[in-house]
Amino acid sequence: MSLKPVAADAPQLPVTFADIEAAARSIAGQVNRTPTLESRTLSELTGARIFLKFENLQFTAAFKERGALNRLLALTDEERKRGVIAMSAGNHAQGLAYHAKRLGIPATIVMPRFTPLIKVQQTESHDALVVLHGEKLEESYAHAQALAERRGLVFVHPYDDPMVIAGQGTATVELLEDAPDIDTLVIPIGGGGLIGGAAIAARHMNPRIDVIGVQAELYPAMKSTLAGDPIVGDGDTLAEGIAVKVPGSLTIPIVRDLVSEILLVGERDLERAVALLLSIEKTVVEGAGAAGLAAVIANPRRFRGRTVGLMLCGGNIDTRLLANVLLRDLARSGRLARLRIRLKDRPGQLYAVARIFDQQQVNILEVAHHRIFTTLPAKGLITEIECETRGPEHLERLIEALQGAGFDTSRIELA
Repeated sequence: MSLKPVAADAPQLPVTFADIEAAARSIAGQVNRTPTLESRTLSELTGARIFLKFENLQFTAAFKERGALNRLLALTDEERKRGVIAMSAGNHAQGLAYHAKRLGIPATIVMPRFTPLIKVQQTESHDALVVLHGEKLEESYAHAQALAERRGLVFVHPYDDPMVIAGQGTATVELLEDAPDIDTLVIPIGGGGLIGGAAIAARHMNPRIDVIGVQAELYPAMKSTLAGDPIVGDGDTLAEGIAVKVPGSLTIPIVRDLVSEILLVGERDLERAVALLLSIEKTVVEGAGAAGLAAVIANPRRFRGRTVGLMLCGGNIDTRLLANVLLRDLARSGRLARLRIRLKDRPGQLYAVARIFDQQQVNILEVAHHRIFTTLPAKGLITEIECETRGPEHLERLIEALQGAGFDTSRIELA
């Protein structure tokens, strides 16, 4: 792919590489220099050489600390006394609150009213004042701006701020210092702060590097904006950290000039990526943080033979949601299955089915009988059996054995 010739420090861009270097000096020693490691297993799986930058190992488990801290360190003494305010439902809130507490700066965070309690509690644990307002981030944003004006607070935007963008770019500097052979960066896009800083840093350090953005299919705001298409963003995505409806006005020109392509990923690939990172790398990554790997999985030809850098930009995922993702991945891989079996309403039918499970050495986890709410005649019934197998081939042998014994058997598929 031919890369755009615009220099990464072109004067029309709102942030330069010098700004990122200054940010790196400012925040040094106050955020973790997270490790960059090559994943041999993911490399074999994808056909690309994969390097992972573990930003989920920051204290608040996300890269957002970098930009938030850089912005806080730029405040005047008078601004520090007045305090800061932000709108966020997640990682920006925690990163800003944590470093504001460290620096003795009062912080107020406006969150949507239905923000999960755990996120509210984690933000409050850093002594931030949490204000719950509105049902969506847009309403929280408007309220935060009104409070900032009324109370004289400094508003710290999660992505549309030059100091924040520069701070986020420091992660890519570290990544390319640790793995200079990388020729392709795959970076998640929400509002564009992370990829903005990443693209400026990467294209300065290696003008030939390929910078690719990733968005959830349900929230393609940046891709739609650059294409001149109507922005549509709605629905529940696993990658809520990049579920942004309107990209930043400062980040749009950076992405337009320095990013080669924006790929969209579906929920299945996001789930698969989260599960792979936990099972292979033993690291917990939220949906947005796994978006880069999801794009590589979904587009194997695009990345085969490349040396790819992936930013695991966050690890804040609800434990119940994580458990659900892992179980769904087991189901898609054939390790867990739910079978629908048609029986006759006579003694011994369920026993005969159970014997086949025993013969095939398949573990039964749950059994449910349905006599009333079926389309069968009154003397027919359906049983659904959830079971655990060694994999898809083992499952197929079980289904063949059941059908061979005369039982009408089908697999209940996931969406």
